[in-house]
Amino acid sequence: MGGKPAFPVLNDADGLDAVRTILPLDAAMEARFIAYVDLVRKWQPVKNLVASSTLADIWRRHVADGAQALAALPEARRWLDLGSGAGFPGLVTAILLADVDGGAVTLVESNGRKAAFLQTVARELKLPAKIVSVRIESLPERMATSSDRFDAVSARALASLDHLLAYAEPWLTTGATGVFHKGQDFAAERQQAALSWSFDLIERQSRIEPDSRIVLVDHVRRLPAASLSKQDVRR
Repeated sequence: MGGKPAFPVLNDADGLDAVRTILPLDAAMEARFIAYVDLVRKWQPVKNLVASSTLADIWRRHVADGAQALAALPEARRWLDLGSGAGFPGLVTAILLADVDGGAVTLVESNGRKAAFLQTVARELKLPAKIVSVRIESLPERMATSSDRFDAVSARALASLDHLLAYAEPWLTTGATGVFHKGQDFAAERQQAALSWSFDLIERQSRIEPDSRIVLVDHVRRLPAASLSKQDVRR
């Protein structure tokens, strides 16, 4: 389901103003966001956390963009963030939920250097975040004995929609909502995913990039005829 955006695309705002355009911020959130961006800039030369070409526009391209996840599903408190990278949107969500009762984010990142960065930020900013440094395909086994339940599964710039549904299937089929940042090829991805999956989807235009979308996916079910193997999907 698409339609016109409820708000104009964000072009000129920068710094905290860019994030405030997505969601209201209190003083504690603002202080944590400033510290987070400082840590990204400090670690960038040795960890290559984000594309160097986007670092100058980090507030809009990364922080404000990441805030769109929680803005799309504000009632969600327990988040699983796949392929977290530098923490967009996972750490952004954790900052926004840091002082909210029940707020918690589990971030999954297989790259050891980036996982170390995520752990440092979570510790220094006292965030309700747990870092799991494993490949996504091994996550269901790793968490099989966990009592953690999630309201939402997020991912940004990770994989095509059909692969995202396969990665997140254990949680999407037990009540979680997928909240995925998608690019200009989303229409084709949606058609491809519909060959293997049944799902309900709400599509919202990104406030950051006019050709991008934030999509919410519910009621996910693998179609009986689907034969995607783990090797095909989780590599």
